Amino acid sequence: MTFVLDNSITMRWLFNDGEVAEREYARVVAVALAKINAVVPSIWPLEVANVIVRAEATGQLLQEDANAFIKRLSGFRIDVDPDSSSFALSDTLELSRSYSLTSYDASYLELSLRSGFPLAESIRPAGKASSRFRSSATGQHAVRKAAATERSGSNSNDRS
Repeated sequence: MTFVLDNSITMRWLFNDGEVAEREYARVVAVALAKINAVVPSIWPLEVANVIVRAEATGQLLQEDANAFIKRLSGFRIDVDPDSSSFALSDTLELSRSYSLTSYDASYLELSLRSGFPLAESIRPAGKASSRFRSSATGQHAVRKAAATERSGSNSNDRS
């Protein structure tokens, strides 16, 4: 199984912020990545880098903590979709227009729709648009199920 990993989940790992349910779901996604793969649009590494550099500039994050986080990310099964930019000025733009999303948020939704993989995201505006096509709850269920399977099989791969 593969799912689309939204940057909002990635940033929950970095800052451990948000509602309790969002933090718990982010933890479950991290556990699931020990067993299953995630795919991200080509904008994802730039989004991660941008959040890191902004957090460092405002004193929210030390460079050594950022480096440790980047090293942790490299241990996850996250593949960057090489075709995302090919859809930026067509499908992604149309999703942005139709659902009042940023092009960044729409890129995750576009990848989910194109690939048929569930979208693992925090609760935010993209959730409203993604539920029209595929319930975020369905994506959460699939990721939680994979994480539960992983926990019952072996705890040695828990990377959360």
